[in-house]
Amino acid sequence: MTTDAKTTDVMTQPAIVSRDEWIEARKALLAKEKALTRALDALSAERRTLPWVRVEKSYVFEGPHGRETLADLFAGRSQLIIQHLMFAPGDDQACVGCSFSADHVDGARQHFEHHDVKFTAVSLAPWPKLAAFKERMGWRFHWVSSAGSPFNYDYGVSFTPDQVATGNVGYNYGTSSYAYADLPGVSVFARDAVGDVFHTYSTFTRGVDILLGAHHFLDLTPKGRADQGEGADWVRFHDQYGEAPGTCCHGGTASA
Repeated sequence: MTTDAKTTDVMTQPAIVSRDEWIEARKALLAKEKALTRALDALSAERRTLPWVRVEKSYVFEGPHGRETLADLFAGRSQLIIQHLMFAPGDDQACVGCSFSADHVDGARQHFEHHDVKFTAVSLAPWPKLAAFKERMGWRFHWVSSAGSPFNYDYGVSFTPDQVATGNVGYNYGTSSYAYADLPGVSVFARDAVGDVFHTYSTFTRGVDILLGAHHFLDLTPKGRADQGEGADWVRFHDQYGEAPGTCCHGGTASA
């Protein structure tokens, strides 16, 4: 079995103490963990009270079922989570970081899709390219192409050459100074009883981290994520571990 280089990193060893001393330190940390959990619960509740925006445009996508509207993507449910999965039209595979995020979906959606939520990934590349890469990755979630649609541009993850040329595309509500044609994100939509669709939430950059279970498993360990550069530089496509470091679509190390 090929051993990835990250498994040989030397961890920084903290002080060695007695069991009683460890319990005291652990209880002090537990108090902070409980405070953070309560704060996250409050933040989630506040997120659910954000106002909604009615979707006025008619977006059409291409996927395994042919042409589908945004309303069709709900598949009978009232809530829809969309991953803006970076896959440029000229590429033959998706972004490493976005693929890392997508690897977490199928296990979770076996549960949340029974809780009135549908998941769909949306990318700019044409559907045949998405289909081929989906088969390679073994993904089972719904994935559609937004080629020819303004959807990605309207929801803050794709940008025109003129926008990129400015050096700052206004990504993440203008708080992140990136200048790339495509960037990652997650958007949430709701559909009411009469069929009207509303945009309820979008998050970008580190906001997507809450969905990355592998990161949170690693956060429990002494080495943590052990990132050496900006972003998760240890991440590969899941069928390429043991090979060279993954490369993000932005030309740097792989980032979620």
